[in-house]
Amino acid sequence: MNNILKYLESSYSTYPDREAVLDDQKKYTYGEYYHLTRRIGSGLCAYVGQRQPVGVYMEKCADAVAVFMGAVWAGGFYSCLNTELPGSRLEQIVSVLSPSLIVTQQALLEKAQALFPAQRIVTFEDLERSSEDPEALAERQARACDTDVLYVNFTSGSTGVPKGIAVGNRSVLDFLDCFVPLFGIDCTDVIANQAPFDFDVSVKDIYSALKAGACLAVVPRRLFSLPTQLIDFLCDTGATTMIWAVSALCLITGFHALDYRTPETVKRILYSGEVMPLKALKEFRKHLPDVTYVNLYGPTEITCNCTYHVLDKDRDYSAGIPIGKPFPNEDVFLLDGEDRLVTEPGAEGEICVRGTCLALGYYRNPEQNAAHFVQNPLNPHYPERIYRTGDLAKYNELGELVFSGRKDFQIKYMGHRIELEEIERAMNAIEGVERACCLFDEKKSRLRGFYVGTLAKEELHAAMKRDLPVFMVPGILRQVEAMPLTKNGKIDRKALAEITGGR
Repeated sequence: MNNILKYLESSYSTYPDREAVLDDQKKYTYGEYYHLTRRIGSGLCAYVGQRQPVGVYMEKCADAVAVFMGAVWAGGFYSCLNTELPGSRLEQIVSVLSPSLIVTQQALLEKAQALFPAQRIVTFEDLERSSEDPEALAERQARACDTDVLYVNFTSGSTGVPKGIAVGNRSVLDFLDCFVPLFGIDCTDVIANQAPFDFDVSVKDIYSALKAGACLAVVPRRLFSLPTQLIDFLCDTGATTMIWAVSALCLITGFHALDYRTPETVKRILYSGEVMPLKALKEFRKHLPDVTYVNLYGPTEITCNCTYHVLDKDRDYSAGIPIGKPFPNEDVFLLDGEDRLVTEPGAEGEICVRGTCLALGYYRNPEQNAAHFVQNPLNPHYPERIYRTGDLAKYNELGELVFSGRKDFQIKYMGHRIELEEIERAMNAIEGVERACCLFDEKKSRLRGFYVGTLAKEELHAAMKRDLPVFMVPGILRQVEAMPLTKNGKIDRKALAEITGGR
């Protein structure tokens, strides 16, 4: 097999009766799941050609993951269309993706038809009833290459159009072949999936489980507003591994849910997306002192993560937690403003990455590819792509990388990478807004929006909720008479940051 299906085949042949995937409604063994994915793949062969995209508009559940596998069996790739996103956002994503087919659930069929009137739509329930077609699947797999796209995840784009990041099978295989043994994940583990399926943190959950023959426990989305029930789910499923966004872990500590019940089966907590507040870390360590805690770093463009730091119980992290060292087969280095290699401790440079881990690129977006996936300036001898993250870092005295900020207006908030320019563009497009600017308050981890115009703050907030995902809507809005300007006529963001108050 030249793709991630080799993980599924291996676990099926070795552990056919072990639990493979479960949610709050269904449980599948590896034997059941293997054949389910093949039936779905057989059904998809009638709609999807080789290397064509399948949009998956389904609730977060075990069946959605089966459709992902089915798309790969059919020789295609998948992109999760998050049901929580505003309709306008989904329409933008579909216009970029241009899928051959959208798969939904019967319960969502009418909504999907209204959202995507120009698209061919089938239900999971219909695909589930398909007969397994070994010949058709074998034909598709015979033409598969490890450089084929596995998934496309969409992230914020500065132009107002979401960017689709295409990641190949080879990149995922290479990463997971290091990730799983490095952290000791095996067939006895239960991986509690927190991340939405359009968020690349979920890639580690899904494919770590498939590779190791572990159980993937899909945590229902509704539980993240019910902290005690969330803890019950972790305890009742015997979760051993949490690869979570920092914001989700902070939800647990913020509601003191660990005082209610402790998930004592948990062995490792790996987190990413934002800086872990030391207060939250201390709370987890108090209740789960023997757990291995790992800080992960990396943008979607390099397949999940490129660096890690295993926390030392006896180390003082009051000055910050480093992002650590590169994963095997990934070269992470710093370049200064003149594209010179930065090696001295304390000197700042842009984080750059090379290796198999790099995504194939942005889907149908050559301009962004040219800007970010570039020739390695340290290598003039042969073609070699690197990814310029736009993140800044320094080496500490121990040789560890320490994150220090951004080169541009891109931020990490609630685990998501967001272009502040996209928020500003959306604000400026609303009638009654003359000029807008968005800032990120790192200390308080909140978005602040400023605008000149006649629109009431409440109306602006409601309009933005219609057009943007909830994590891109500023929690604080401030109406100003005029934008402060720099000498060259640009908005003075420093002066705005000093303005207090707001909604």
